[in-house]
Amino acid sequence: MAPGLDFFKSSDSSDVPVVQVSPDAEPEDISVSKSASPEAAPRPGVYYNSRLDPKNFLEGELSFDAATRLRQMLARPGIVIAPGICDGISARCALEAGFDCMYQSGAATTASRLGMPDLAIATLNDFVQSAQMVCSLSPSTPVIADADTGFGGTAMVARTVYQYIRAGVAGMHIEDQVQTKRCGHLMGKQVVSREEFVTRIRAAVIARDSFPGGSNFVIIGRTDSAQVLGMEEAVFRLQLAADAGADVCFIEGVKTAELLRSTVEALKPKPVLVNVISGGLTPSFTTKEAETFGAKIIIFSLVSCVAAVHGIRAAMQSLKKTGTDFSSAKGMDPKAFFEVMGLQDVVSLDAKAGGSSFDVV
Repeated sequence: MAPGLDFFKSSDSSDVPVVQVSPDAEPEDISVSKSASPEAAPRPGVYYNSRLDPKNFLEGELSFDAATRLRQMLARPGIVIAPGICDGISARCALEAGFDCMYQSGAATTASRLGMPDLAIATLNDFVQSAQMVCSLSPSTPVIADADTGFGGTAMVARTVYQYIRAGVAGMHIEDQVQTKRCGHLMGKQVVSREEFVTRIRAAVIARDSFPGGSNFVIIGRTDSAQVLGMEEAVFRLQLAADAGADVCFIEGVKTAELLRSTVEALKPKPVLVNVISGGLTPSFTTKEAETFGAKIIIFSLVSCVAAVHGIRAAMQSLKKTGTDFSSAKGMDPKAFFEVMGLQDVVSLDAKAGGSSFDVV
């Protein structure tokens, strides 16, 4: 696959800030000219694609293409709020609540599809099949999908990008854990070298830029190294990912508001994603707090599946105890349930097409 023409474009401008990002460099060795403007031309050897420049997405109506719409949302004011969804029911509930972006969590996907913990058990096929279903419910609503480690080497990373784009996913994050990864909020994580992480990012970027017909697919670089190697290394890795073409930076397990602020500052002008899981490593920031700290995207990975566990547990225990589901139904009859699942859309489509199958439902 040939990369886009602007891949790793160099600039001849002498006043461009230069960052030394040798794979062997230490975080304290990095120096950036303080006079550098975020609007400055790209540094030599740093990925730049003029077609994907954020300024191209500042104006105009929101696109019906989910990836383009996500780029518009990133380029414009306001934080992007993406609740974690785990299946079709949770996606329908998120849409009903009025959310304009959703997050397909790897942990939630593994739990809902396999009934297993987030320990690198789900495959690319599991993730793609889930994404196809979720993205079909509201094709213009951006879905950001977890891509774990890319499911293999560079060829598998590229294949993941292609499959996600075809499924309708707007953007994905890829991380620096080893292949036998685990949830970012569990202990005992291990990460690959800087070089391997950057290689994953580059493979994803090359795949996106060579997708037939073009794509505005958003690539998010995620590091889990903060708990393993420290915050300085984590920020440094995200700087490398940004230089390699990541559109957004995602630092997992940031433990304080001040650390989030300093991370955002260090990575400017790249937008930063923060992941909030109740009881996890990151404090339970509200959306307004995260926006105040400078985050551009906030995801709540387990909001749906944890709520589902509580609700289903209670319903099962009630059924076991009382012998009826009357109490747990809370007055929701089958038709009311199907209304949440899009019943009226199906009825309306049939009527517009001249059908009469659902005149009475």
